Amino acid sequence: MSIAVVNSGGANIASVLHALRRLGADPKFTDDAGIIRSADRVILPGVGAAGRAMEVLDQQGLTPVIQQLKQPVLGICLGMQLLFESSEEDDARLLGLIPGRLSRLKESPGLRVPHMGWNAITNQAQDNLTEPLDGKWFYFVHSFAAPVSEWTLATSTHGIEFSAIVRKGNFYGAQFHPERSASAGASLISGFLETSLQ
Repeated sequence: MSIAVVNSGGANIASVLHALRRLGADPKFTDDAGIIRSADRVILPGVGAAGRAMEVLDQQGLTPVIQQLKQPVLGICLGMQLLFESSEEDDARLLGLIPGRLSRLKESPGLRVPHMGWNAITNQAQDNLTEPLDGKWFYFVHSFAAPVSEWTLATSTHGIEFSAIVRKGNFYGAQFHPERSASAGASLISGFLETSLQ
């Protein structure tokens, strides 16, 4: 199986590649449109600001490439957020693959933003990818979050309930960092590599 990890300018690349290799995969970290189009699976990682990440994708000519992919695609953390239409962060225009706008989490006494640390997810819809993950704990680092919608497979809560895993067609997204989430994260990555689109 060929796996393309998109060079989106993020800083979590080494840990994503290492997590894939631990599962026996041989990922290619690339900004080559041909490699991305021909891969069996595509992973879109990301750490940082939405606007800057979109600038990188635009500069590399990868925005239309990602938008036209037909194979399973997994966005991780900021990579998941980029799948949506827009974000309050930088008032950024995103890839527009999943309807919705990201909004900043609200701080309150005892509730810090960014949301950083371990949190459980709760399944909201049936999907082979998320079925074994209900109630599992994952590692989150984010200040902006996607609303709960018909595209939500699982939620988590930090002051408000937000989308932790989403799917629309062949595009999946995980707000947390599976590569930093021990066995539960490995289970999600393995499930994504094995998934067949239904």
